[in-house]
Amino acid sequence: MFISTTDAINNKVIKEYRGVIFGEAIVGIDFIKDFTAGITNFIGGRAEEYEEELVNARADAISEMMKRASKIGANGIIGVKVDVESASVGQSNALMLIVSVSGTAVVLEQEV
Repeated sequence: MFISTTDAINNKVIKEYRGVIFGEAIVGIDFIKDFTAGITNFIGGRAEEYEEELVNARADAISEMMKRASKIGANGIIGVKVDVESASVGQSNALMLIVSVSGTAVVLEQEV
């Protein structure tokens, strides 16, 4: 599957547009990682615990979007955008990392 943040893919002809496609990943940050990141926030530096979760969540969301595109017969996705936010949910105010990706599913002309 070809994926691009632009509205085209170099050297590929778009035969058909299949519509807007999405992928989501919502992951919880466990207490230990949250506590460690809080210390990092206090003393400064990179919060590697959150970075690792973000990388994994983004990969999961993109993978989900690719599966959905394949299900509707697409072999490419253009105009990909990634949105990331965090939210506290539930009575315990558990921290959740929310990653949403979107793009336009397309059918690219196959090379002969």
